[in-house]
Amino acid sequence: MNEKNIQQVLEIEKKAQEIQEQAQREAQELPRIAEQESQALVAKAKAEAQEEARRIVADAQAEDKAKEVLENVEQQNRELEARANANLDQAVAYVLERVVGRA
Repeated sequence: MNEKNIQQVLEIEKKAQEIQEQAQREAQELPRIAEQESQALVAKAKAEAQEEARRIVADAQAEDKAKEVLENVEQQNRELEARANANLDQAVAYVLERVVGRA
């Protein structure tokens, strides 16, 4: 083999060695990168779950508040109806007294 061929073989071997070393460096980085990506995914899922939990709690609290307001309004309506019925009896008695008293 002549010197030129030997030089080409050496260059090819050097390039092959560089490619192999680069591949090994990348292979060593893969677990770290995978860990970072998995941590990012876990953090994102956790944040989304927390936001969903907050929304559910807020909706439940709003629903509970609405039920409480509705119960209060219904109670007030019952009280007003009871007073109106009591006043109606008194009004009818008053009108009857006035009508009978004039007759």
